[in-house]
Amino acid sequence: MRFQFIKNHSKEFCVEKMAKILEVSRCGYYEFCNRNPNKRVEENRSLIEKIKKIHKNSRGTYGSPRVHAEIKKLGEACSRKRISKLMRGEKIQAKMRKKWKVTTQPNKTSIMTAPNYLDQNFSVEEPNKVWVSDITYVFTQEGWLYVAIVLDLFSRKIVGLSMGNRLETSLITRALKQALHHRGIKSESSELMHHSDRGCQYTSKEFKELTSGYGIKLSMSGKGHCYDNAVAESFFHTLKTEETSLRNYRIREEAKTSIFEYIEVFYNRERLHSTLGYLSPVNFEELYVSKNQKVI
Repeated sequence: MRFQFIKNHSKEFCVEKMAKILEVSRCGYYEFCNRNPNKRVEENRSLIEKIKKIHKNSRGTYGSPRVHAEIKKLGEACSRKRISKLMRGEKIQAKMRKKWKVTTQPNKTSIMTAPNYLDQNFSVEEPNKVWVSDITYVFTQEGWLYVAIVLDLFSRKIVGLSMGNRLETSLITRALKQALHHRGIKSESSELMHHSDRGCQYTSKEFKELTSGYGIKLSMSGKGHCYDNAVAESFFHTLKTEETSLRNYRIREEAKTSIFEYIEVFYNRERLHSTLGYLSPVNFEELYVSKNQKVI
């Protein structure tokens, strides 16, 4: 800023000459000097305290975009650039994501696979129209814990969750049954699409019979196309980055409690999603219900 430059060099050079060279008025410069320099400092201190609290409540997961969204909800008028600068100055940052690893094993035959009806169309206008599912694993000192989820693409809410010590078909059927129960879906004409990869669990006869009984249309990713199920995989990135990779689980039950609490208490109800206009999945669905007078 030109006024600040003049102030910094006022003992070396004539103020009048510097003002003329920099094409600013002396009156403007002296007004600048008479301002209270502590006001901005106090504002920044107040913002930093709010930033730290928001970051802590987010379990250290929020970067500047989500912190800025929360700051705006508090009625603070400040730019995202300012929030980012303050966070850098305080060395506050979001946890970094780790590389995703394949967990499900592809079916060696194509007899039970389904076409990719979803075709990476991850934008859905209504709940219970498209669900996506995937499996991952979490390390414990007792052995691997396998985790299956069902996610509603409309709100990004986890509607089905199953965990176990064996990677088998019952893991995903339990997750789907839980989702169907929670969402109150009983009809064979549900008009629901279920998308997954081509893992042998999803192409099994048992899973196909379950989905067929509810009239669910199956969709599966193309062979070797990991981006076809990007939303489900992205959730697991988030889960591991923000929760499981930060812990050293002794037994599987400890991991189960941690994952359940993260999903049900934080992810579904509190964590802000940029794709949802910085609302949590539950808040996003509540907004939909209030606008459309429909029960999910």
